[in-house]
Amino acid sequence: MDEYDSGPPANFLAHFNALPDYTPIKENFWFDWGTVFYRGRLDGTAKIICVASDPGPTERIACRTLVGNAGQRAQGFLRKMGISKSYICVNGFAYALFPSKLSYGIAALSRPELLAWRNKLFDMLKTPSVKAVIAFGAVAQKAVDLWPGKTGLRIENTFHPSYHTPTAAAKKEMLDDWNRVVTELRKIIKPDDDMHNMPSLYGKSFTEADYAPIPKRDLPFGLPDWFGDDQWFRAHRGANSVSRPSPDDRHTLKWKAPKK
Repeated sequence: MDEYDSGPPANFLAHFNALPDYTPIKENFWFDWGTVFYRGRLDGTAKIICVASDPGPTERIACRTLVGNAGQRAQGFLRKMGISKSYICVNGFAYALFPSKLSYGIAALSRPELLAWRNKLFDMLKTPSVKAVIAFGAVAQKAVDLWPGKTGLRIENTFHPSYHTPTAAAKKEMLDDWNRVVTELRKIIKPDDDMHNMPSLYGKSFTEADYAPIPKRDLPFGLPDWFGDDQWFRAHRGANSVSRPSPDDRHTLKWKAPKK
C-alpha cells in the first residue's frame, strides 16, 4: 500500500465541488449513488486525456473512473501505446447514466450548465504535456466535440471498451480500430520511462494479455490488493467484481471477492 491516490489537488477539488445540480434530470441516472470524477494524473504530467461515458458499479466502489473490466481493457490499450501512468481519465457525466437513456444523455451534454462545467474541466486538463484525447463511445465523442479548447490536440474517436461485440465481424471492427489508434498515437507520444517492451497489437479477439490491472497509484488507500484486476472473474465466466442485481432496485450493488 505504499502507492495510492490521495485525492485531487485543491484546484480540481474546488471544480468537482462546483458540479452543477443534476436534480432536474436525475431520473436518467443512478442518481442516489453519487458522483465519480477521475482516475490518473491531475498534476499536469498526463500525455493523454481519456474520455469515457459515465461511471459503472465498480467505479462507485473505488470512487475512480474506468477501473472495472472496461477500465482494465482501457489500461491495456494505453500500455500498447507505451503509456503506463501519463494519462488522465474522465467521463462525459459524473453520475451513472441508464443505458436506456443514451439518446437523452447525448442531448443533455449540451445543457448550458453541464457544458460550461465540463469544458472548464477539459481546459484544466489540457496542460502542455497533453498530446491527444481518446474519446471512447458516443457520449465521450459528443462531449469532446462540444469542447472549443480541443484545438491543437490529436482527437481519436473510437469504440468504448465495454462495446458489445456479438459477432466476429463486430469484434474485428473494434479491434482493428483500436489497433489504428494505437499505431497513430505511437507516432506522436513518447513512451513512459518504465515501458521498455511495447506490447503487441490486438489479434482477432481480446485475450487476457490485452488487459492490464489498474495501478495502485490510481486508487484510494485501503482497497483490497486484488481490486482493479478482475482476471479471476473473467476466468470464471464473469467480468467485474461489482455488479447490479436483477431486477435492479437502483439502490443495491453486489460486490464479490475472488476465491483464493
